[in-house]
Amino acid sequence: MWGSILTEWVSLIFRWLHVVAAIGWIGSSFYFIHLDLSLKPGSDLPAGVQGEAWQVHGGGFYRIVKYLVAPAQLPDELTWFKWEAYTTWLSGFTLMVVVYYLDAELFLVDKSILDLTPLQAGLFSLCSLALAWLLYEAACRSGLARHELPFAVGGYLFLVALTYAFTHVLSGRGAFNQIGALIGTIMVANVFLVIIPNQKKIVAALLAGKSPDPRLGKAGKERSVHNNYLTLPVLVLMISNHYPLLFATRYNWVIVAIILALGPVIRHFFNERHAGRRSPWWVWGVAAAGMIAIGVLSAAGPRVAKASALSVAPTFANVQDIILSRCSMCHAAEPVWAGIVTAPKGILLDDPDHIRRNARLIGRNAAWASAMPPGNVTEMTADERAVIAAWIASPGN
Repeated sequence: MWGSILTEWVSLIFRWLHVVAAIGWIGSSFYFIHLDLSLKPGSDLPAGVQGEAWQVHGGGFYRIVKYLVAPAQLPDELTWFKWEAYTTWLSGFTLMVVVYYLDAELFLVDKSILDLTPLQAGLFSLCSLALAWLLYEAACRSGLARHELPFAVGGYLFLVALTYAFTHVLSGRGAFNQIGALIGTIMVANVFLVIIPNQKKIVAALLAGKSPDPRLGKAGKERSVHNNYLTLPVLVLMISNHYPLLFATRYNWVIVAIILALGPVIRHFFNERHAGRRSPWWVWGVAAAGMIAIGVLSAAGPRVAKASALSVAPTFANVQDIILSRCSMCHAAEPVWAGIVTAPKGILLDDPDHIRRNARLIGRNAAWASAMPPGNVTEMTADERAVIAAWIASPGN
């Protein structure tokens, strides 16, 4: 019991830290992207200044200038925006270990997709994370990233192919988390290995009275642009585990493909507005079409083949038998599943009243999607899911 309670508290603490750090990282990133794009030239600016921006916040006025390289005299202190990114990744990886690796049987493995042991699933997750980042890094260092449009299209297809592979190896929830973690790893590695080191080399050169290598700034800017366009998709992927109709349905990998396309398109709209250019309002038509497509795809049901048409209308007794045999070992006043002390999310399914009261939740998680039982550990069949769906759809259930 105490092990389960400790795991729950560790998960809560690091999830809180992860969210706070991510807000700090993404917030500062969005702010500086806006600032960079909104700078305007001025006649009274010091030498070497690209532009300025006037802003008002909290009752105060701010005049911000950007030097192309650095001022002639550097201040004694410089604020480096890096720990937000590092803390986001470290707390996120800790969460991944606590939630997905230690409970792989529930959240990472789905034996109806591929019969993996928890160790095999964890090793696959960890190794694919490292390999995918290495491939991205190799592509950037080879010079391919200098060709922006082909690199963007190739990167998109690369991520979609990985998503397809992940959804055919891991559980739907595990696959969504995996592709989100992969993108997050790429983004933090860009900060840790390129953006910050290059900035430090530039500062060191200036302090030594030398001219910095212009390639350092260009490489850092390149990676910063990648992070800019990856931010919105990774946010959706990291909260997707709350939405079974996204990750636990038949076309989950196509849903991710749409999300990976919509995020950069929406960022393009804001980037253009921040730069003072003509707003591409067509973006919202594309976004609306994409969201409608996701809604339609999420209604396709779980991946397992649908059962044949039911010969007779299911009764509540049929549904109760299924719920008691497949769900009540966790969703009970006193769960009997090892490691679970209280019913997940406080949802009880151990008597007729509780089952009827939670009918819509049951449908959303176990009939229209295959999120429950997690990892299908109790081996609920397609026929049983069809029975539940038909009972919920029947009038006066």
